[in-house]
Amino acid sequence: MSKRHVSIIGVPMDLGQTRRGVDMGPSAIRYGGLHERLESLGYIVHDKGDIAVEIPENAAQPDNTNLKNLDAVVKASELLAEKVEETVMEGRFPLVLGGDHSIALGTLAGIARKHKKLGVIWYDAHGDLNTADTSPSGNIHGMPLAASLGIGQPSLTSIGGFAPKIKPEHVVIIGARDLDEGERKLIKELGIKVYTMHEIDRLGMTTVMKETIDYLRERTDYVHLSLDLDGLDPTEAPGVGTPVAGGLSYRESHLAMEMLEESTIVTSAEFVEVNPILDEKNKTGDAAVALIASLLGEKLL
Repeated sequence: MSKRHVSIIGVPMDLGQTRRGVDMGPSAIRYGGLHERLESLGYIVHDKGDIAVEIPENAAQPDNTNLKNLDAVVKASELLAEKVEETVMEGRFPLVLGGDHSIALGTLAGIARKHKKLGVIWYDAHGDLNTADTSPSGNIHGMPLAASLGIGQPSLTSIGGFAPKIKPEHVVIIGARDLDEGERKLIKELGIKVYTMHEIDRLGMTTVMKETIDYLRERTDYVHLSLDLDGLDPTEAPGVGTPVAGGLSYRESHLAMEMLEESTIVTSAEFVEVNPILDEKNKTGDAAVALIASLLGEKLL
């Protein structure tokens, strides 16, 4: 896959949670100068526009589940999977902009259809490993990693027509600091590699990223980065729906992106949960653009 061609896919999804505004995330990131920033790095940028997503007011709620907006999330995820798969087949780097983190259901389905030995870096304050049985809220944005592992609601696990998309031993979670009881149990049962904020503080980001890169390079052929802006501390990224204090710094996150770029292991990425309504002068949207630029090769010198 040539990283000189990047395809941007927006997913204005706010169905996976209840705080409105995250559907404007793709626009906020584009507004932050993403297209121009990537072109300045020498990329040929193809903006494929936005996936069609129902608004919550029109989304039917199935009677047999506590999962909010289930049918609408599945529909949008199937559309996204097709668009991402198309991008992969074109040999372009898929760059998906959210929207809430439920969009990872479609992104991973689209990538994993072609890349069977897919690794995932889940850069997030949360594990997103809940199911209908363990979720305190019924919000699907807390379930995409579990569903992509083949665990949970069948209509979520089977997006794209197959399951699972990824294996537990091919996942690394970075920045976790808010895990539900069911998620902690699942992490231990499956042996998922997790760097909580405790490990990051103790080891330092350089060691965490080196270990992550080495771990995935040994086990996988392709690596997808799924970056939730709430992985950063709320002082650095205030425009997110589920902020958790004590997060990663802006500089630590740039270091992580720079090390991933130097490693050349990342073959696709998504940046999610930018909510302009909760933001301060597009601070979080601008942070997303800067991190994307670092991931795709921007240097200080």
